[in-house]
Amino acid sequence: MRKGNYMFEKLFKLSSKGTTVKVEILAGLTTFLTMAYILAVNPGLLSSEFGAGMPFQSVFLATALSSALASIIMGLYANYPIALAPGMGVNAFFSFTAVNMLGGSWQAGLAAVFISGILFLVISMTGIRKMVINAIPKNLKLAIGAGIGFFIAFIGLQNAGIVVNNDVVLVGLGDLTAPTVLLAVFGILVTFALLARKVSAGVFYGLVITAVVGVIAGLAGVEGMPALPTAIVSFNFDMPTFGAFAGGFGELFASPSAILIIFTFLFIDFFDTAGTLVAVAGKTNLIDENGELENVDKALMSDAIGTVAGAILGTSTVTSYIESAAGVGVGGRTGLTAVTTGVLFILSIVFFPVLAVINGTVTAPALVVVGVLMAQQLGNIDWEDFVAATSGFVAIITMILAYSIADGIATGFITYGVVMIASGKAKEVKPVIWVLIAVFIAHFILK
Repeated sequence: MRKGNYMFEKLFKLSSKGTTVKVEILAGLTTFLTMAYILAVNPGLLSSEFGAGMPFQSVFLATALSSALASIIMGLYANYPIALAPGMGVNAFFSFTAVNMLGGSWQAGLAAVFISGILFLVISMTGIRKMVINAIPKNLKLAIGAGIGFFIAFIGLQNAGIVVNNDVVLVGLGDLTAPTVLLAVFGILVTFALLARKVSAGVFYGLVITAVVGVIAGLAGVEGMPALPTAIVSFNFDMPTFGAFAGGFGELFASPSAILIIFTFLFIDFFDTAGTLVAVAGKTNLIDENGELENVDKALMSDAIGTVAGAILGTSTVTSYIESAAGVGVGGRTGLTAVTTGVLFILSIVFFPVLAVINGTVTAPALVVVGVLMAQQLGNIDWEDFVAATSGFVAIITMILAYSIADGIATGFITYGVVMIASGKAKEVKPVIWVLIAVFIAHFILK
């Protein structure tokens, strides 16, 4: 065994996980490409003049650095193939709700994110998060994983314009003759074909083929397709957000909404992370014979550290990304996948213009295919058990229609509690689940 491979084997235990350095690096690259949109979307949201109004370039740099740091920590410390970045949804809450509730101060918003991160660290070290995740009933865990699969596929279809807003029935099919939609449909079918042929890296190759065809079509003058970048390297960055949260503590504690905002950050990250860990681990060998996640305490600590680091660097809550499932779909099984993604986030700082090629249309096929793979967990749910069927179905349908993983998990838990009581099985419900159900009910009341 070569010295380099021996080092990777020692760090990540590749052989026991049934993987190789080549597969892990390819998986990390795939995960990065499916997440790369966050480098443009997060700064766009947080710099919006109608939202937080933060400096765009500063947020971009904070996004890249916090994603890199958190992903590398997850890989090295927890040995999970899960990458992290500022969370979608929570960044919109930060920009358009939290900052306004705090008097328009994004510094106070970052202070709230920092405090929520510290709370994460505390409850992670005490084992509360691990206890909560392992207390989730097996059937509900499977439903959460499948539901997130449908959710991520919906995001892909939406990003590609295949599914669009419809004022009459909420959603409907987009213009299937539009060039970008045709490119996405082409990519989905190509990726399906590759996986049907049992090409192990089919998700990655499908993404690359879609990007190449998009570039060629763009050069041919078709509007909306990915195009070659006008520049390759950029060093035009400023960093006024670094540590700026410290100046926001006074405004934060002076606000009567501070506790609600901190709790919301805590709530969303906690359960989005729980859902992601359960879903991604379900597609790997990270669940033991008791149905519990291996090294989950280390994974949760990595996530908490990412949130704290993100606030210091100048961005909203950093969380585990469900797009990591794309890398798992390629074959990623260890932390080397996450480390690879983290290194690529660092490289993206100077090669940002190249990312113009990777847009929502290009990543849509990967997200849809990953949704298919994750939805296969539905087959392991005991549908003959009415408790499992109702709680699982409600969790899945709510995730998609409410466009929220956290809300889907919440409604699934509440349904589980109600049906268990009606079935005369209330004593079988673990105490921590009753506590969570009470928290979820309070969340909806105060929302």
